[in-house]
Parts: sequence; structure tokens; C-alpha cells
Amino acid sequence: MNILLLGSGGREHAFAWKITQSPLCQQLYIAPGNAGTRQHGNNVALSPNDFEAIQDFCKEKNIAMIVVGPEEPLVRGIYDFFEDSTIQVVGPSQMGAQLEGSKAFAKEFMAEMGIPTAAYQEFTVKNLEAGYDFIDAQKPPIVLKADGLAAGKGVLILEDKEQAKKELQLMLGGKFGVASTKVVIEEFLDGIEFSVFVLTDGKSYKTLPIAKDYKRIGEGDTGLNTGGMGAVSPVPFVDKVLMQKVEERVIKPTIEGLQKRNINYKGFVFIGLIRVKGEPYVIEYNCRMGDPETEVVLPRLQSDLVELFQALEDGNLDDFTIEIDQRAATTVMLVSGGYPQQYQKGKTMQGLDKTLHSLLFHAGTKILEDQSIVTNGGRVLAVTSYGSNFKDALKTSYQNAKFIEFEGKYYRKDIGFDL
Repeated sequence: MNILLLGSGGREHAFAWKITQSPLCQQLYIAPGNAGTRQHGNNVALSPNDFEAIQDFCKEKNIAMIVVGPEEPLVRGIYDFFEDSTIQVVGPSQMGAQLEGSKAFAKEFMAEMGIPTAAYQEFTVKNLEAGYDFIDAQKPPIVLKADGLAAGKGVLILEDKEQAKKELQLMLGGKFGVASTKVVIEEFLDGIEFSVFVLTDGKSYKTLPIAKDYKRIGEGDTGLNTGGMGAVSPVPFVDKVLMQKVEERVIKPTIEGLQKRNINYKGFVFIGLIRVKGEPYVIEYNCRMGDPETEVVLPRLQSDLVELFQALEDGNLDDFTIEIDQRAATTVMLVSGGYPQQYQKGKTMQGLDKTLHSLLFHAGTKILEDQSIVTNGGRVLAVTSYGSNFKDALKTSYQNAKFIEFEGKYYRKDIGFDL
């Protein structure tokens, strides 16, 4: 079959790499893709949010399946747009995507289904004063979350109550655009985070390899939040006892909740969790795979991904067994100088051909007419490696990270430091 993959980051390059390993994939198109995805298919100049242009392209190229990488097309309703067509969309309906598209929706869903999460309240500009009172009643740090999509930057953790009040006012005043017209203030949970990825046809589910990512720009998890600076899979502290708790208290109630609410959901559920004194709590849901976690999860998935995607449409996911590589996988993200604030694009990249024993997943890259590859984003390249354990895998990733050069290159040298 012909498949269209939407997106342009490291996650999408990892998807392209994995999808084209399937004998079921005849031709892969990536919209818009990057300098790395072109190794696995044809990049096409389409916006993932232009549904009508995507529809025309699908007719022209006889596309049977659309795999949606980023969250925005899902939250905008691409599944619903194609629901009456013969084209399968891998991803939830617009209502299902609200698990990521609205923090308030997700919190209400968890409360209804009895899923453990931090205590919270939601506020708009109309009850700003009540928000101040709620902050006063909290023990710092104070967690403020923009309700809508804010490109991974809509969460603030503040030690000072007065600063939290100022930020609440700024957020409700448009700091993150329409994403923060509503703000969720929640209890701070002190623990260690990890990510669980579930593939579901809406009834049954399969759990993919567990991962842990590192969001802060600075070593020791300091500085501003980013889209992700690296990831590790498996996660040493996630043992069978903890995973059993996650399955019984989080995964099963989530899938049952989708059915209870008659939500059409055929795709990925990303569950961001935190372990607090041995107990799992949900921090957030995403309606798609995470990035850079995808760059360590898919390399460990030995099953045919396209076959699993077909099973979502056929409703027989339960008949399949997930095969997982027992090796560890780690990824280190190379980013542009200045990221996650202002940074420059168009920096020539060199040394990509010098790396050995690593997978290079392009995130923010572009190929020029002279075939040179230049930077085209804040997060530029994910260097993924296998190892008998995460430390061995990291050693290989770091060795190869040194070979790749571009002006302003930066990467964290302490991925996995807390494991």
C-alpha cells in the first residue's frame, strides 16, 4: 500500500525508518519531511494542517493510510475529516485528541475514571482572583499549565507564589495565545518521571517499550524546558510491580474510559507518568508518540508497525503479540545554539558520514540544491544507539555526537544521570 506520513521532526524520521521496513509498505510519502526522511521515501511540500490539500494528494497517489506524527492535525480533527473515506488515519478522533488538546478535559477525564493524578483547579480571566487565592493555599512549587497546545512550552513550575500570580495573569492575558485562555493550576508531585506508550484500537491495547526523556536544556535537569534533549529505553526503575500498578490503575481505566464516553480512538496514547513513593501518577496524556522517545521506542520494536496499524482499523489488535528487542536504546539530541530561545538556522552540517553503529534521526534539517545538509530547527538531530544496557548505548551515542559538526552545536552530556 501507499502511505502518507505527516510531520517533519525526529519522530517522523523514526516512523519513516520503521514503516519502510514493512513489506506492506509499497511507497512512503512524507509531508513535509526533512533531509533524513528522504532516505526512506518522497518528501512532499504539504502542510500537515491543510486537510483539503492532503485529500487531493491522497487521491492522486492512491494513499491507503495516513500516519499522523504531530498533535496539531489530530486536535484539529484530521481523523474526522477522513472518517467517511476509504483512507485509514492512524490517530484518534478530534474528541479523543482532547486528551492532549485540553489539560482541563484530561483532568476531568482522569477524575471521572479514578485515574491517579495531581489535585488541580482550572481558571480563566473571569476568576483570576480565585486563582490568586488558590495559589496562596498551595505549598510551592506552583505548577501552571496552559490548557491548550503550546508547543511543549505551556507548563511553568514556580517556587515563588507572587511570581506564580504574575505568570498566571500573563498566561490568561495571552502569553501562550489561545492555548492559555484557560489555565490549570495543580499540586506539585515530587518524584521521577517516565513515559508509557500504548497502541489501541479503542477496545484492546498493546504496550510499547517504556522510555524516559529529558526535557530541560541544562545538565542536571536545569534551565528552560525544551521539546526533549534525549531519551532512554528501557527505564531501570520501572519494574514489574510498578508496571502492574500502571496497567491496573492507568492504562485499563483509560481505555475503558474512552469506550464509556464513546470516543473513537485508533492510535497512540502517550501517558506521561511520575513515580511518587513507589506509586504512579499521571502528569499528562498525549494523543501521539513523544519526541525524542519515539527515537528509542521504535528501534526496540521488532514487530511490523504497518501490520499493527492495519489491526487498529480491523479491530483485531488483540490477536497480535508485540516483539521487543531486549537491548537498551538511547538517544542524544543535538540542538542549535540558543535553543529553546532564539537560534539561527541554515548552519552547514558535516561529519554525518563518519558515525558508526548509531541511527541518525533528523529533526530540524534541510537539504539544499547542492546536496549539502543544513540546520532548520532548534532540535537538529537525534543520535540513537543500542547497547547491552543504557550506559553502553549512551557511550556509542556520545562518541558519534562528537563527529557531527555545525556552528553552535550543543547537547547534554548527562542523559540518564538520574538512573
